Amino acid sequence: MALYTMKDQTVVIIGGSSGIGLATACMAAREGAYLIIAGRSQDKLNSAQAKIGEKHCDTYVLDNRTPEAVENFFSKIGHFHHLFAPAASYVRGPITSDLKTAESCFHGKFWPQYWAVKYGLSKIDPHGSIVLMSGAFSQRPPIDGASYTACNAGLECLAKALAVELAPIRVNAVAPGAVRTDFVWEGGNKEAREHVYREYASQCLLKRVAHPDEIAMAILYLMCSTYTTSSTLYPDGGFTLR
Repeated sequence: MALYTMKDQTVVIIGGSSGIGLATACMAAREGAYLIIAGRSQDKLNSAQAKIGEKHCDTYVLDNRTPEAVENFFSKIGHFHHLFAPAASYVRGPITSDLKTAESCFHGKFWPQYWAVKYGLSKIDPHGSIVLMSGAFSQRPPIDGASYTACNAGLECLAKALAVELAPIRVNAVAPGAVRTDFVWEGGNKEAREHVYREYASQCLLKRVAHPDEIAMAILYLMCSTYTTSSTLYPDGGFTLR
């Protein structure tokens, strides 16, 4: 594999039709990569493919919340160089939340990434990379997210464990802070999301939330940096220092 380049490499992104996943896909395509993106909405996938360019992208409908669906997805695609699976759905709540809420981030964020690695492993280049998606709350927990904090911390530890187990495949994690996307927690609304943005901006050093492209740059660094493994990057605007 050539150093520090995406040219002629294949990148799989589960959750590549919107938000950070789409920003990463577009940036990787501009650097010469071929994209395989998966998501739950065919309409969003079509829109993403048009934005990335049909010659540079293939799409698959996938609900990654069941291991059987993830396994079936990987059985359909060929070999690839890099894997990123940010697609997630969850409800955040305090320790007093009901069991469904408490488990939702593990069902919707932790296990889908675990399954993506498990079932994609046989297809990945032995000198390729995997980037897991955590979040800055792993280091600075919110007041209403005990299980969500544990989920993010678990993903960062999973990246370290997999870096040991799967070497020389490189495994890292990215843990962004608040990012301005269309994502809304299940059961939430846009007004609540705007409130979170304002609160976050007031608490981080750069006094703003991130643009998806800023996180995508960190992800491409982890894919391209051939001597970086078992690391977690925190593109969080300085949130964890305040």
